[in-house]
Amino acid sequence: MTSDPRPIGVFDSGIGGLSVLQALQKELPHERFVYLADNAHAPYGEKSETFIRERTHAIADYLLAQHHIKALVVACNTATAAAIHELRARHPALALVGLEPALKPALGLSHTRHIGVMATRGTVASDKFARLLASVQSEAHFEVQACNGLALAIEQSTLPDQAEAAQAQIAHLLQTYTQAMGCFGSAPGDIDTLVLGCTHYVFVENDLRQLLGPDVQLVSTGEPVARQTQRLLAAAGLLNPGKTNGAAQPMRLLTTGDLQGLRAAAQRWLGLPPEVCEAVPAALQGA
Repeated sequence: MTSDPRPIGVFDSGIGGLSVLQALQKELPHERFVYLADNAHAPYGEKSETFIRERTHAIADYLLAQHHIKALVVACNTATAAAIHELRARHPALALVGLEPALKPALGLSHTRHIGVMATRGTVASDKFARLLASVQSEAHFEVQACNGLALAIEQSTLPDQAEAAQAQIAHLLQTYTQAMGCFGSAPGDIDTLVLGCTHYVFVENDLRQLLGPDVQLVSTGEPVARQTQRLLAAAGLLNPGKTNGAAQPMRLLTTGDLQGLRAAAQRWLGLPPEVCEAVPAALQGA
């Protein structure tokens, strides 16, 4: 078996993609990862498509040039929708995995055939999402909710001086958006499955479960993306089998924004020490 020790790049507008990184680590324990959080420009979901494309290309170019990645996981639904086709065209030799809201997996779980979708405004407004929704609309009723402000509040919840206010904002937004979607539960006509169409939302799963009750299934994209990444690397002969001693591989977490926020998030959700986190060069931080 061939072996390729180069790292896998993973990026998101902020800390949300850490939920995907967590799934990737579990699926690919012998691989090295470089995670880049574009916190200085988070959240992408409320930025223009042109801006998101420019940031996506800048980050991909940086990870290729400076970290020599063998694959890139775009751990952001909004960036995937805006830029994945251009990325494939610009980097045909790069193993590339994007995200999309898990509408198709949700179909296999829903009994009432009423499915909720929470996502950013950028994802909901994209042509890519429109095509995805059109492909499944005949099979169930989808209640789609753009959740302005929620990803930003989750970002802010990792900052000590903003955590309390951000948590209150998260609770308010979750209540507001779920109420706007309709009734959740297992009765006919109820929404019994909720798609988390932004990687940030995985980190408020417990809040959502308390709000919606035990009968509602929550569906995210981390595990399917990790499996697809494994398949893609295996097919291309790019896997790093490593040694079967269970030792964790080195990891680097980078940010264009607040270093303390990334360190807090990495410790809180991945149990990683602060020294794995660092700031990127000023040239990538952008305007």
